[in-house]
Amino acid sequence: MARIYISLGTNISPEQHLKAGLVNLQQYFGPLQLSRVYESESVGFKGTNFLNMVAAADTELSIAQVVATFKKIEQDNGRIRGEKKFSPRSLDIDLLLYDDVICNIPVELPRGEILFNAFVLWPLAEIAPELPHPVTLQTYGALWQDYDKQRQQLWPITFEFPAELLPVKY
Repeated sequence: MARIYISLGTNISPEQHLKAGLVNLQQYFGPLQLSRVYESESVGFKGTNFLNMVAAADTELSIAQVVATFKKIEQDNGRIRGEKKFSPRSLDIDLLLYDDVICNIPVELPRGEILFNAFVLWPLAEIAPELPHPVTLQTYGALWQDYDKQRQQLWPITFEFPAELLPVKY
């Protein structure tokens, strides 16, 4: 079994898509550990605010199978492939970590944005504060503590998780 950490983000009908994405993830991966939901300004383009969070799950799927599953969930939730990198998203699901694997194929692991985007690092540090980053070897709690919090505006929000996610570890 591998422990995976997953980033979710959306700014198109965000509550609807985030809830649907979580339900879909649970259908494929079983019980999820969830961070709080955070609202953040869009990064890299002018647009409506995003809702972001991180989830953790256990899987026997390979990295490629996990990524393919995420793409299917995104597509099922209205994600259009070929969009510009910085543009509105119905649902964006990214694999952040697969145990302590370091690789570039089939995806970059650990995902580079962990170290640069508050909307990834803060929720990851919330659910895995003692886990060390496989490259820097610093814990995510320490990385968040040292992060320049003025770089990106981000704040936790009240979010009603779908009832069908229960029982879930929060």
